[in-house]
Amino acid sequence: MRVKTALRLRLQPAHLPCQATLFSYKSSLNKAVTASSDSRQVSDSKKFAPNQNQAKSGTFKVYKTSLQSSQTGAASWILALFAAVILLTAIVGLIFGHNFGYQRGYHAAQAETKKAVDSGQMTVQELEELRTSHKVLSNQVAIAKQELTISLNNLDELRQNQKELSIENRQISQLNELYAQALSKTGGLPLQVMAAKIEPLPENAFEYGFDVAMLSKDSQAKYLNVSLSLLNDDDFVEIPLDPKRYLIEGIARIRGRFVMPNTFKPMQVKLTLEADGQTVEQLYDWELGAKVDNMPISLIDLPEVDHSPIEP
Repeated sequence: MRVKTALRLRLQPAHLPCQATLFSYKSSLNKAVTASSDSRQVSDSKKFAPNQNQAKSGTFKVYKTSLQSSQTGAASWILALFAAVILLTAIVGLIFGHNFGYQRGYHAAQAETKKAVDSGQMTVQELEELRTSHKVLSNQVAIAKQELTISLNNLDELRQNQKELSIENRQISQLNELYAQALSKTGGLPLQVMAAKIEPLPENAFEYGFDVAMLSKDSQAKYLNVSLSLLNDDDFVEIPLDPKRYLIEGIARIRGRFVMPNTFKPMQVKLTLEADGQTVEQLYDWELGAKVDNMPISLIDLPEVDHSPIEP
């Protein structure tokens, strides 16, 4: 290392001769010291140059080794970090897959359980409904059996009553035959009207009925001719009968209906009977009777003509 010393210029006062000699001596001494110092530095620099090269080479080798070590460590850290990321991803995937599978399985199991419970409830409800239906049907069957038993009993009673009535009718017929024979032997029963009726109907119509009795001397049936007329003071109306001729052997029931003319107001009804040479004329006064309840609205709603005996 070189050290340079700059000389400082000063204005010197005038020197003495001894001082000039001393100054020249100091200057030469300084030059010698400077030269020896420079020579030492050169020699030292020559001595230490190889060492400096060696130091530089060693420093480069150490830096290179440390750089390689740093690169190797960084690669190891990167690989470790990558492996950790992969491991963490796998763990997260496993956890997610486990949770997803668990949730899905749980919901599926819950749905199956709910379905099974609903099916069980439906089965129980259906069983209850079947039991109720069975009870109802059993009650209906029991009621039907009871009704059938009652109907059979009623049918047996009706058959028995019909049988009894049939026997009674035969007995009455036999008795009537005996009476007829007895009356025939005594001259028979003359032609006569036993009962009569005329009832109002809707639409200015009327229903007539006459029970006529006659028994001939020979106990044989005879033809009966019938005519019916409506009379007032000035005129009369003959009612058409269907039939006009009956076969009588004991009792004949004359039944029919007619429509009254709108302008005609009857005062009497004339019934004429002819049978076995006998003639009977019967007059009835036309009078307003009691009010008829539950009369049908029209003739279409009327039942058939009643042929039961007329109550006197």
